[in-house]
Amino acid sequence: MNATTGRTAAVQHKADLLRSLRLCTAEGIMAMPLVTMSLPVNVFMTALVAKAYPLPKTTIGLICALPFFGNFLQIFAAPFLAKWKPPKTITVLAASLHLVTWAAAGLLLPWVPRDNPTVAGQCFIVWFLLSSCFAAVAGVSWNAWIQEWVPARLRGKYFGRRNGTLQVSTLLFLLIAGWALAQWDYAVPAFQLIIAAAVIMRVFSLRWQWQSPTRARHHAVTVALPLPDQVRVIAGSRSFLLFIAFGAAWSFAANCFGPFYHVFMFEQLDFSAFDVGVLATLAQLGGALSLPAWGKLLDRYGNKSVMIVSLILWQVQNFAWCFLTPANSGLLYAMWVWGGITSAGFILGQFIILLRLIPVEAKNLAIGINLAITSLVAAIAPITGGWLLTHALARWSEPLAVYHVCFILQPVLALAGCVLLRRVHEPQASSLTMVFGAMRNIRTLSGVLGLSFLTNYIFFKAEKKEPAPRP
Repeated sequence: MNATTGRTAAVQHKADLLRSLRLCTAEGIMAMPLVTMSLPVNVFMTALVAKAYPLPKTTIGLICALPFFGNFLQIFAAPFLAKWKPPKTITVLAASLHLVTWAAAGLLLPWVPRDNPTVAGQCFIVWFLLSSCFAAVAGVSWNAWIQEWVPARLRGKYFGRRNGTLQVSTLLFLLIAGWALAQWDYAVPAFQLIIAAAVIMRVFSLRWQWQSPTRARHHAVTVALPLPDQVRVIAGSRSFLLFIAFGAAWSFAANCFGPFYHVFMFEQLDFSAFDVGVLATLAQLGGALSLPAWGKLLDRYGNKSVMIVSLILWQVQNFAWCFLTPANSGLLYAMWVWGGITSAGFILGQFIILLRLIPVEAKNLAIGINLAITSLVAAIAPITGGWLLTHALARWSEPLAVYHVCFILQPVLALAGCVLLRRVHEPQASSLTMVFGAMRNIRTLSGVLGLSFLTNYIFFKAEKKEPAPRP
C-alpha cells in the first residue's frame, strides 16, 4: 500500500513539475513586453520622453536612474518580505502592483501636459519610481522562487531553451512597438495601445504564475556565521572588494551617458523608433548567437582574460560614436551587431567570475553589498550625465559636437577599469550554482546597453558531470 502511494505521489510530482515548466515558459513570453518596457532605456521609454514629451536631459537622466534606485531599495525590504510570505506569493503580489502602475499610467497619459516639461517630468518620475521598486522586488523574488523548485539537473537545458524562446518574444515586441510608434508619429494613443497590449499579456502571465503547481525542493540547512564574522570574511576578500570597485567603475561608465545614446539617435540622427528597434534587434541577435562561443573561451582561457579582451573589442568601437553624423549614421547597424557580439563575452564572464569571488561563508551579505554599491553608483551616473549634458548644450552652439565629446567618457572609463580587473585574483569555481540577486543590475543595465536579451535571462553555471569509471 505504501509503495503504491509512493509511486502515485512520484507520478503526480513529475506531472506537476512538467506543467510548471511549461507554464514558466508561457508566462515568460507574455511578460516580456512589460518587463522590457520597464528597463531604464528602451524604444518605448526613449520615444516617450524624447519625442512625445520632450523632457530636459536632467529629467531623463533621473528617470533612467530610478530602476537602479529600485534595485538598491529592495535590498532593505527583501529580508522582511522573505519572512512574511513565500517567494511565489511575493512575486505575484509585487508584479501585480507593478502591473497596476503601468495600467494607471496608460489611462492617465492623456492628462500629462505635453507643453509643460516640468509637470510632465514630475508625473513620469513618480510613476517610474513606483514601477521600478515593484519591478525590483518582483524580479528578485521571482528568481528566488525559480531556484526553489527547478531541479539543478534540469536548469541548463531548460533555461537554455526558455531564454531562446523569450528572445524571440522580445525581438517581436521591439519591432512591433517601434513600427507602431513611428507609424502614428508618437501620438499618445499609440503609447496607450502598446501599454494596453503589454498589460493584458502580463495579466495572463501572472495568472499562469499563480496557477503553476510548483513544489519547493528540500534544501540542506546551513548555519550562517554571525554578522561580525561575515564582515571580517568580506573585508579579507581582497579580490572580491577589487571586483566591486571595478563593477562600480563600470556601472558609472556605462550609465553616465549611456541613456543618451538613444536620445542622440532620435534627436541628432533623426532615427525613428522602428530604426532604433532594428538596432536593438541586431544587438540581441549578435549577443545571443555568440554566447556559446564565449562560454567555451571562458572555460578554456579563464574569465578575467576573456573579459578584458571582450571589453576592449567592445569599447574601442564605441569611439566611433564620437564621429557619427546624419551622413554616416548607417555605420550604426554594423556597430550594434559588433557590440552585441563582443559584449556577450564580457557580461557572461562577469557573472561566472562573480560566482568564484563571492565568499561562500558570507554569501548573502556579499551579494547585498555588491548590489548596494553598484546600484547607487549606477543611479548617480545618469543624473550626473544628464546634468553635464544640459549645461554643455546650453553653452555650446553645436549639439552634435557636445554629444561627440560626451561619448568619449564611456570607452575611456571602461578601458581604464581594466586596471582594476587585472588585479583581481580568479580562484577556482565555488560551490555556488545559481546567484540571481548579484546579477540584478546586469539585467537592469541591459536596457542601457541595448542588450535586452539579458532582461529575463537566467544566469546559471551548469554542474559538470563526473566521467564514468572505466570498466
